[in-house]
Amino acid sequence: MDLHDERPLHEQAADAIRRAIAAGEVEPGDRLPPARDLAVAMQINANTVLRALRELREEGLLEFRRGRGVTVLRRPDPEAALRQKLRELLAEAGRHGYRPDDVAGWIAAEK
Repeated sequence: MDLHDERPLHEQAADAIRRAIAAGEVEPGDRLPPARDLAVAMQINANTVLRALRELREEGLLEFRRGRGVTVLRRPDPEAALRQKLRELLAEAGRHGYRPDDVAGWIAAEK
């Protein structure tokens, strides 16, 4: 976890787990370690890890089974994740009075 990152720790934890799944470190069908063990490994609170796991469950990446722990369902779809972030960015830009064309211009200028 990066304490200099402005994102909340649960988002950073979710990203770390998401990356591990995408990289094949954890395969679909594999069980994740208990939240307490993940918390120790990440050096964060177990409740923060649980919040990250719930976020990943909502994305359809994980399944919670009583008595069987947390299982990986599938790998993340990077395009779908990027499209979601794009929708969020465009919504945020819109709240500040910017149009999608403005955002596209910023992206083009970054190349």
